[in-house]
Amino acid sequence: MTAGVNGAELLRFVEMIAREKGIEKSEVLGSIEQAMIVALRKRVENPDTLVVTVDPNNGEITAHETDLDGVTSEVKLADMGRIAAQTFKQIFVQKNREAERDNIYEKYIQLKREIRSGTVQRNEGPNYVVNLGDAEAFFPRKEQVPTESYNIGERVRGLILDVRKQGQKVKIILSRTHPEFVKKLFELEVPEVAERIIEIKAIVREPGFRSKVAVASYDPKVDAVGACVGVRGSRIKGIIDELNNEKIDIIRWNESAEILITNALKPARVDSITLDYDNRRARVVVPDDQLSLSIGKRGQNVRLAARLCKWDLDIVTVSQEQDWRKRTLTKFRNIEGVDELLSEALFNSGFDSFQDILAAGPEALMKVPGINIESAARIIQHVTANPEPPEEIADVVHAEGAQRRPDNTFVEPGQELEEEDEEGATPGAPSDKPKEPVDPFSRAAEYAAQAPSREDLNAKP
Repeated sequence: MTAGVNGAELLRFVEMIAREKGIEKSEVLGSIEQAMIVALRKRVENPDTLVVTVDPNNGEITAHETDLDGVTSEVKLADMGRIAAQTFKQIFVQKNREAERDNIYEKYIQLKREIRSGTVQRNEGPNYVVNLGDAEAFFPRKEQVPTESYNIGERVRGLILDVRKQGQKVKIILSRTHPEFVKKLFELEVPEVAERIIEIKAIVREPGFRSKVAVASYDPKVDAVGACVGVRGSRIKGIIDELNNEKIDIIRWNESAEILITNALKPARVDSITLDYDNRRARVVVPDDQLSLSIGKRGQNVRLAARLCKWDLDIVTVSQEQDWRKRTLTKFRNIEGVDELLSEALFNSGFDSFQDILAAGPEALMKVPGINIESAARIIQHVTANPEPPEEIADVVHAEGAQRRPDNTFVEPGQELEEEDEEGATPGAPSDKPKEPVDPFSRAAEYAAQAPSREDLNAKP
């Protein structure tokens, strides 16, 4: 054994390190052996053959080297020197930190996308460091809810968003803005969600303001929406309290895009929906008195609905659509031989512009009731000689929701873009979508200010 090193004292030191750092005793002993090998390399003739062993029973340290003839001899540890001792200390501390880091990483990588609570320990500019007990989590500004404030010493719950090794430490990212945070809160408050009787198909959020949650039940006896709300709102209240009164709309999931969009726009009523599957765009017609309600405060309702359904939504009123329909039918009646009934038949068959008629051709036209080959040829001749752009619906409120993958296929409702696709996107790369107006909801804000509150709606008979 090394002179001056008490085996019992060494073992007590090893046990103390293992307990404080949360690592195995065998790992601490291994750190001592590796550190001793590094410290002795310059003091032996054959460093590559050096072997150091620490007896876990009595704490005795032995070192041996083997020469070129294969003869093994013991290395004296008593006179290892000051420099070698410093080297041993540095390597030992480094190895223990690596072991501690690996243990914390292994623990928290399994807790990724789970909720954990901690104490706000300090702030680093706009960011916070949260003490989770055995580790520190980084709580960046972009993962903080803009309507919330956090004080030093305050308890805070968040989602373990990411865990990664960074040098000698483990960086744990905490989030309160991620939609998964809301999903985990539902699992805690609603047993049917935790037991997978009810599935949360999609969640979209504007953190601190409003969330939309689409739910489906796999048991016909369980009402998905009712179970999530609870008796007199008892279940949803706990979630809303944790989110500091963020509004939560629970909607019923449906595989039909038309029904899903209708549900997602609630509490507004929808008159009709026209779907353009090629461009994943829907024109939603609402009663005039429902426009502000469908848009929502600062456009939140339609914006969240579009993101939930993965469809681009155009909101128009019944009056706007009637005006557009009237102008289109007038244009059709200017064609020779097309009267009011025939123009209605054309429109109801899906033709709403000269461009549509020209693109469809005579065969598609002849499928419209009242059109034969002669009238089809006459219509084609007219639209060819008089090319006119389609009539536009004025003041359409547009919200983007459709997402394309790199292979140009659409992301379906309930799915999300893969993380590597989002991270791997080239900054500044041109988008497939046309550029939006600077503020697509500027006009909508005027209507939103007049929207009735939820309490007013509930008060109506």
